[in-house]
Amino acid sequence: MKDESSVVFLPVSNINETLKFYGDVVGLKIVQKQGDSLYIFDTGYGYWGFCQYDDGRKPLSGPKGVCLSLNLPTNEEVMARYEMLKDSCNVFRKPQMHPKYPVYSFFILDPDGYLVEFQKVAEI
Repeated sequence: MKDESSVVFLPVSNINETLKFYGDVVGLKIVQKQGDSLYIFDTGYGYWGFCQYDDGRKPLSGPKGVCLSLNLPTNEEVMARYEMLKDSCNVFRKPQMHPKYPVYSFFILDPDGYLVEFQKVAEI
C-alpha cells in the first residue's frame, strides 16, 4: 500500500488574511475549499490546509511553533524568491547558510506568525 499524498492542517486566526498571504504573496494555488473557513493549498510536494476553527483553537506559531518549508531547486532561486518577497513580507531571517545543516534558506512570517522557509538543501 502506498500513500498518495499528505495534508497538514493548521489553525489560523483570520482565513481571509491567510488566503491573501499564501495565494497572492507566496503564490500557492488553492486546490480545495471546504466551506468558508478551510482552504487547501498545493505546495508541489503535498498540501497545506488552513482552517479558521470556531472552537477557539489558536495558531501553532511562536518560538516553539510550526515551520513550513518550501524547497527550491537552487540557491539562486532562493535568493530570487527573497528579492521578490522581502518588501511585502515580514522577514524573520535573510538568506544564509544554516550554521549546522547543509541548507541555504530564508524565513518570513505569515499573518499568524508561522515561520515560512524557502530553502535549498545541499546535495550530500
